[in-house]
Amino acid sequence: MVAMTPLSADLLILFRRDLQSLVREVTLFPEDATLWRTVPGIANSAGNLALHVAGNLHHFVGTVLGGSSFVRQREQEFARREGTRAEVVVALEAALAEVEHTLATLDPAALAAPFPVSVAGVQPPTGRFLLHLAVHLGFHLGQAGYLRRVLTEDSASAGAMGIQGLVGPSL
Repeated sequence: MVAMTPLSADLLILFRRDLQSLVREVTLFPEDATLWRTVPGIANSAGNLALHVAGNLHHFVGTVLGGSSFVRQREQEFARREGTRAEVVVALEAALAEVEHTLATLDPAALAAPFPVSVAGVQPPTGRFLLHLAVHLGFHLGQAGYLRRVLTEDSASAGAMGIQGLVGPSL
């Protein structure tokens, strides 16, 4: 097993914290149908955002970096309009498992190397792209939380992005 770099360990803390927060957001929806609702001017439901995050991490971390057999269906992440909260939670938990496995086994030299595939015409260093993926997750987590509060008129917090979640195992 490869020793995790400090960057990989820190990224894993952030991915765990925010994916677990997104799972809590999904479960705070009062029923499955509300997870797929939007408001005027908003195209994507919280269900779509959660599936998008799961597909994004499965693909870029699990498949591209980790060599998994996951095949992304990005269009379906946004086209889906129904399903259960439990199905979405399973997708998020599977993405977390991929991230955990890949970051635990990632060759430290890979972090400084260009990301193995071009994304939107660029190949940033892998470590920087992983940071981008963590920020992308946080962005969609916030959108899902805000949308849930607007749709349900429930201001309950899912505890997203709590500072306490930054404390993780030491190297």
